[in-house]
Amino acid sequence: MTLMATLRLALQALVRNKARSLLTMLGIVIGVAAVIVTVAIGAGARSSVQSSIAGLGANLIVVQPGSVTQGGARTGFGGASSLTPADGMAIAQLPDVAAVSPLVTLRTQVVAGGNNWQTIVNGVAPTYTFIRDWPLAQGTFFTQSDVTASAKVAVLGQTVVSQLFPDGNSPVGQTALIKGVPFTVIGVLAAKGQSGTGQDQDDTILIPYSSAMERLTGLTTVNQLMVSAATADSVDAVQAEVTKLLQTRHRIVPPENNDFQVRNLQSIAAAASSTGAVMEFLLAGVAAVSLIVGGIGIMNIMMVSVTERTREIGLRMAVGARSGTILQQFLAEAIVLSTIGGLIGVVLGVLGTSGVALLAKWPTTIPPIWIALSVGFSALVGIFFGYYPARKAANLNPIEALRFE
Repeated sequence: MTLMATLRLALQALVRNKARSLLTMLGIVIGVAAVIVTVAIGAGARSSVQSSIAGLGANLIVVQPGSVTQGGARTGFGGASSLTPADGMAIAQLPDVAAVSPLVTLRTQVVAGGNNWQTIVNGVAPTYTFIRDWPLAQGTFFTQSDVTASAKVAVLGQTVVSQLFPDGNSPVGQTALIKGVPFTVIGVLAAKGQSGTGQDQDDTILIPYSSAMERLTGLTTVNQLMVSAATADSVDAVQAEVTKLLQTRHRIVPPENNDFQVRNLQSIAAAASSTGAVMEFLLAGVAAVSLIVGGIGIMNIMMVSVTERTREIGLRMAVGARSGTILQQFLAEAIVLSTIGGLIGVVLGVLGTSGVALLAKWPTTIPPIWIALSVGFSALVGIFFGYYPARKAANLNPIEALRFE
């Protein structure tokens, strides 16, 4: 028999018992749909975490002040006043460093046009938007000349704009009082949204770091140095070079403790990606149990089918059908049953994923490879669990089969 003839006979046999065939498929349908939905949720969550980490900066390395001991009490990281803009300039000269920006942070009240709002003011360098991959929605960003002159210019985040300028007019060219000092608004940042920790990244004002130090804080040190490596592959090398350079500049000789801390986000991203992958496969594994249960259901029904059609099998063998043909026919029925169930499960899984994304506002992503794997695995379930009943049918004695009541 040809393949098409075998498939046609398999479909006819399944159609003759529609209700039983549909109920048998149900385990496969539920299993595949569960695999699609759980993997989509896991992949979506992993993608969301990775996007949040990537949004913090391109190949970002963060240098923070270290810890100091005062009166026997250790302040923890950030307690030392050890980083200066000059450190940032020295780091910028290292090979494989794409950009560096000092960061001076303070939280203060801002007033503009009769409205006021407490927000985070960040003193940064012109390279900050490159490091954070943060474009402008309006106006321009300040330049190195503004940094040199400690210019009173500011770029506002979207949340600050909505609070200080609720009338909808462009804030560019307007004046905002930051800690009582008038700053001219020269630009507006594009919306960034929430960070991975839930912080509103648009609730910020950016000014030249020199202006923040001289006009607002009076400090000579910075809170942080943000370093962007040229490529993802060079992050570890740059981190080691930055550590060595700062040890030299700060006259630190091992085993003396560093008065700074150098970290990169790749380890965080790798950990998040690894955790997401483990959860993804764990959820898929749990859902795959439904496929195995569905496969057992197929085996049971095929065994019943072989028993019911014993005389039919004997008649076919009596008129010349070979054992291989009988085996092929019953195996084809099991494969068609499981494959159709797998396809229906994919459709329901896609619909279920859309429902989860719509109702729960949960990020979901369906990797195409998982759709192919689900259908392929359902077909393998049909082969594995359908082989024994098909083999039993092929091994029947035709004479005994004809006498079967």
